[in-house]
Amino acid sequence: MIHIVGAGPGDPELITMKGARLLKEADVVIYAGSLVNPKLLDLCKAGAEIHDSASMTLGEVLAVIDAAEKQGKTTVRLHTGDPSVYGAIQEQMDAFEKRGYDYDVTPGVSSCFATAAALRQEYTLPGISQTLIITRGAGRTPVPEAESLKALAAHGSTMCIYLSVSMMDDVAKELIAGGYEPSTPIAVVQRASWPDEKIVRGTLADIGEKVKAAGITRQAMIVVSRCLDADYDLSRLYAPEFSHGYRKASK
Repeated sequence: MIHIVGAGPGDPELITMKGARLLKEADVVIYAGSLVNPKLLDLCKAGAEIHDSASMTLGEVLAVIDAAEKQGKTTVRLHTGDPSVYGAIQEQMDAFEKRGYDYDVTPGVSSCFATAAALRQEYTLPGISQTLIITRGAGRTPVPEAESLKALAAHGSTMCIYLSVSMMDDVAKELIAGGYEPSTPIAVVQRASWPDEKIVRGTLADIGEKVKAAGITRQAMIVVSRCLDADYDLSRLYAPEFSHGYRKASK
């Protein structure tokens, strides 16, 4: 049996209870060592076979899993954050399907939500933004033209941009070209939920220089949103004059 498990954004306590249980029970653990907090490996049972996939190819990962399956062992494939977001798990699951292996997926806390917690920020404020776009800038992995940062910026909604802080100047230029004002607030959070978490705030006009001055080049989430600095409408959910299925209006 193979369990694909989301490790969460970094803080070892942010793995789910189910994910932690599966990790404790696993005979074989293959973890993304470049991003997963190694403290999570403390949960592994004595004698568990542990592999760091940071330097492994897909074929090498599958070879380890093939061997485990032949021996009737349980494998945990431990991915950072939530494995469905830039986790490269589809190619692994397709390989499992072709081999007839039984597997499941346990979701995790993605770094965009750990970033919201670090910023003490809600991404969807009434009257400001009710849409969250999760995306990345084009790099070695291409992005469809209709999903370019410039195209998505036309929505004016909250955007969480992964894997792009090394191109911060280009990201800001694309967002401005797409419709955001240069004064639009933006935040960059490096290693959200880790002990060395770093937060840089600014606007699209000055964030590039601030990120350079902070020495941030990788492992950071970019959040651009008017929610970061806005007067917003209060939620109707708790308004006394608003009725819903659990409460009648009191005014």
